[in-house]
Amino acid sequence: MSNAPRLLKGAIVAADPANITRQTTIAFQYNPETLKRTLTPQMANNEKGQRAETLRFTGAPEETFTIEIVIDATDQLEKGDAQTVEMGIYPQLSALEILLYPNSQQVINDNKLLDQGKIEIGGGPYDAPLTLLVWGPKRVLPVMLTSVNVTETTFDTKLNPIQATVSLSARALSYSDLDPKHKGYSLFMAYQKVKENMARALNAESGNQAVGFNVGTYIAETAR
Repeated sequence: MSNAPRLLKGAIVAADPANITRQTTIAFQYNPETLKRTLTPQMANNEKGQRAETLRFTGAPEETFTIEIVIDATDQLEKGDAQTVEMGIYPQLSALEILLYPNSQQVINDNKLLDQGKIEIGGGPYDAPLTLLVWGPKRVLPVMLTSVNVTETTFDTKLNPIQATVSLSARALSYSDLDPKHKGYSLFMAYQKVKENMARALNAESGNQAVGFNVGTYIAETAR
């Protein structure tokens, strides 16, 4: 038995908001080499010319993610996997793309109600799945996919895609976006608490040694 640590896979998980246990997990075939994140603070704006006694946040920062993943059917084709031979990587691509669509049955039902005169305006809005970005146990957070860019690079004889690069862009959904009753609200709160615990693990004394003086003492003396 190998003593090598088990490699965790990043994933996108889509859960039914009405039944959180009903999930679709789209594990990344290969973990991306990079994960690009941008955090933009949400600050209260003071009126022009007004001095601020304190800086205030209006909510959680806006955090965006960009991930590039590769999907490759080569290994499955070599093993003669029946589904891959028949459809290539269509199922994997479709599982990601369908997260951007309203449920087709919801659309059909909506149009029926419109035809029957039971509603006056069709076209939604429709319930979206609770979509989670999973990047290890310390990063499990609700997100909204903002774009899915697919570059299909290799095809089989039936023009099924068998290799593609997918660039996913997403925005975290925080407690500033979600109602406290929404399942994603508590998930994001847990994500932030993990950050806070990790930040507290940073040793202040080692930081003072690195910069060469006690920063806390300097601030206290200067701000008198």
